[in-house]
Amino acid sequence: MHKIDLPGWAVERGRYLNDFHAIDPAHTALVVVDMQSAFLSPGEAFGNPHAMDIIPAVNQLAGAMRDAGGQVIWTRQTVSDDPPLAMAPWQYDMSDPHVRDAVAALRAGARAHDLHPAMEVGPDDIVIDKYRYSAFACPAGGLHDTLRERGVEMLVIAGTLTNVCCESTARDAYMRGYKVIVAGDACAAVSDEEHNAALLNLRINFADVKDTFGILQMLGKEG
Repeated sequence: MHKIDLPGWAVERGRYLNDFHAIDPAHTALVVVDMQSAFLSPGEAFGNPHAMDIIPAVNQLAGAMRDAGGQVIWTRQTVSDDPPLAMAPWQYDMSDPHVRDAVAALRAGARAHDLHPAMEVGPDDIVIDKYRYSAFACPAGGLHDTLRERGVEMLVIAGTLTNVCCESTARDAYMRGYKVIVAGDACAAVSDEEHNAALLNLRINFADVKDTFGILQMLGKEG
């Protein structure tokens, strides 16, 4: 489990831009980023014990958001060779065995591409494949279109990796005019240093950062 160290000065500075005390579930979506076997399970390409640690918190947030009437969206990092979804060839050194294994694990249809079996996905939840770190940068445009169709104005972001796909998605969401709350203890990076650096940047400029208990309270749950 990450040891979170978010300085008080960063929290205070961030209040001028992002300081949210209420959630309107009818206009809110929980976006759970890339809780796939490839990023969680021991022995997989990006297997990470910190990501395994946040499974209970993520499931708790998803259940509370559903119960409150909000939308739950799960993303899956996905590799494609088809333009315009394909990444630039130079970004994958396919001569490296680790890169080859990682690319194979994230192709649609691969076992490790699936959401981890411990994730509690509801029948009305939405699962979106994304082809860039930021879910908003994907050429397919699935997340933005889905949110716009449902009148979503606020996002709660959880998942992995904090400093890569979570941070990228949160930044882009803010720049598109969404209110953003990042669940600091329901996100995971590879190290405490990376996790806390991302939360620091997000809190100062792009998002409110709250813990799971605080978000559950905003959704009418005691946690």
